[in-house]
Amino acid sequence: MLQDPIKPLMRAPLTDPFGRDISYLRISVTDRCDFRCVYCMSEDMAFLPKRDLLTLEEIDRVASAFVSRGTRKLRITGGEPLVRRDIMNLFRSLSRHLASGALDELTVTTNGSQLARYAQELADCGVRRINVSMDTLDPEKFRRITRWGDLSKVLAGIEAARAAGLRVKINAVALKGVNEDEIEGLMQWAHGLGMDLTLIEVMPLGEIEPARLDQFLPLSMVRAKLMDRYTLDDDPYRTGGPARYVRVRETGGLVGFITPMTHNFCESCNRVRLTCTGTLYMCLGQEDAADLRAPIRASADDAPLYRAMEEAISRKPKGHDFVIDRRQPRAAVGRHMSVTGG
Repeated sequence: MLQDPIKPLMRAPLTDPFGRDISYLRISVTDRCDFRCVYCMSEDMAFLPKRDLLTLEEIDRVASAFVSRGTRKLRITGGEPLVRRDIMNLFRSLSRHLASGALDELTVTTNGSQLARYAQELADCGVRRINVSMDTLDPEKFRRITRWGDLSKVLAGIEAARAAGLRVKINAVALKGVNEDEIEGLMQWAHGLGMDLTLIEVMPLGEIEPARLDQFLPLSMVRAKLMDRYTLDDDPYRTGGPARYVRVRETGGLVGFITPMTHNFCESCNRVRLTCTGTLYMCLGQEDAADLRAPIRASADDAPLYRAMEEAISRKPKGHDFVIDRRQPRAAVGRHMSVTGG
């Protein structure tokens, strides 16, 4: 355990200027990944030196401070979170908040490459639901999209997760001219195994080799194409994230749509993101951020950390300003998705 297994002293919830309580913290534990997905990273990424990263103990301390201020859901992300050394120590420690009732859910977004190794441990730590990022069932296309990935390892990881009792949701980025003809097949495969599917529009984060406009596929078009063959009923199911779901009558499964470009999801945003360096982003699509590493390293007392958190949330914007436009070749936000956390 990184910390004593005690319930944090509950304080007043963190509320932003628009009356939204911050109940969901996404934590990127590393900017490193064993894939180089074409919509997420440049092929030749420069990663942060390890000395700049928060220790696992420091991540636990910040996460616990947020739990004490009303955060009910923690999602561990990366990069690829399961490549960080000793990462299961963090899961084991954070699980104390599940046991105390202070936290509703501890979950993870992963590329699946390490799941065969860690699925049972995750389940033992109280993780009940995970997201696996996978954009195609074609092994060669999978390698082209991820540059380095091995689809067979991901599929084996998904099977290990299901065997461990984890509920798996597949996340797929819709890529024009790449996987748009596979989305129906992905849905049928996922639903056939009892897994939901969430589709995501490309976001203009970080400079990468392919042009964003060349990758961008509006999910309104994807949904319309699915409706030609399937009956899609709006469903109230929510996970705490931005996806809006439909249930497919013919398969019985759910399809989620995350549409930051064509229809933003900001009005009910309850999320903030902590990077592996201790930078808190109040909005995925804005550059404004707060440094939480300085206060936790300056004092063993959490009072400076709470002040920094409160000041940061007081600046949370109403929404993002994503746009993909040929007249604006640069990314809307300079940092890569792997830096902020997926």
